[in-house]
Amino acid sequence: MFGQDARELFNTATGFQRTGDYSNAILVFNQALQLEPDNFETKKQLGYTFYLKGDLNRAKAIIEPLLSSKEADVQVYQIAGNIYVSREDWKVAQKMYEKALRKFPESGELYNDNGNLLMNFKMYDAALNSWLKGIEKDPTFPGNYYNATKTYSYSNNPMWCILYGEIFMNMESFTTRTAEIRNILLESYKRLFNDPSLLNSILPDEGKKKGRSGDSGFSQAYKQTMGKQMSVVTGGVDLDGLVMVRTRFLLDWDNTYASNYPYALFDFQRRMLKEGLFDAYNQWLFGPAINQAAYRSWTTLHKQEYDTFSKYQRNNPLKPRPDEYYNDGKFSLVNAGY
Repeated sequence: MFGQDARELFNTATGFQRTGDYSNAILVFNQALQLEPDNFETKKQLGYTFYLKGDLNRAKAIIEPLLSSKEADVQVYQIAGNIYVSREDWKVAQKMYEKALRKFPESGELYNDNGNLLMNFKMYDAALNSWLKGIEKDPTFPGNYYNATKTYSYSNNPMWCILYGEIFMNMESFTTRTAEIRNILLESYKRLFNDPSLLNSILPDEGKKKGRSGDSGFSQAYKQTMGKQMSVVTGGVDLDGLVMVRTRFLLDWDNTYASNYPYALFDFQRRMLKEGLFDAYNQWLFGPAINQAAYRSWTTLHKQEYDTFSKYQRNNPLKPRPDEYYNDGKFSLVNAGY
């Protein structure tokens, strides 16, 4: 809690921080601390400002004691992680994230940062597992989907690139990362249909009867249902083919597996289909990666339809739900070219 004068100084300092005037931010944060020397939030932001300014020694000196405070929150652990990584204190950072995740086992942000650290160690499997745990524990945080999609793109498992990539694009719709994942999403559909062995699957009930281990029932059901669409793309994976594949997949999934494996992404797609916006949605998903000029032309010729879709997407965002985590963690990194 802040007193009125300290709150005004804090707000002034954060304003300087946002505009990149770190020297003035530090000056005013220090003035606020003279009024309230033990204020956790002010100390945290002062340490963060020193980090942003590049003064890692002072940042560390301020932030490190806060980690043992009862008030320590997710953000202070994130700041500490950034400081340790910038100082290349890798082992200290690793121990700190382990402590942080014990304290905040539902934090998608911390699983994401921990995965990034493990990737620096070239511990690819451990990094991916951290991001997958983040998806499981905090399904509405986008960063773990982004990193998991990128990592799966180096494995022989395009299915999870397709699912996680599309979820990420709906969470973070218009950034450079969106464009990056869009290309992975398109290539993953091509890989899926170019290698029929990726779609071979024992049906979930059959797998249980035969004691099959490995893929989860969800994965088997997905592959079996997607495999039925193979004939649609015999002439190649293009936009029209993808719309048909994805439409037929949804209809088949609804008839067979939707009740056993509810999934927010498929419900979101189904709503787009019901609203008559599925074509526009698929144009947005794949069009720029397939043919940028054709995509621009389509949005011009179908301006009203595209604007309606954009408004609907903004007002009805995809919201992944808890208890819909089906990934069994089985994967094989073939060529992790990081």
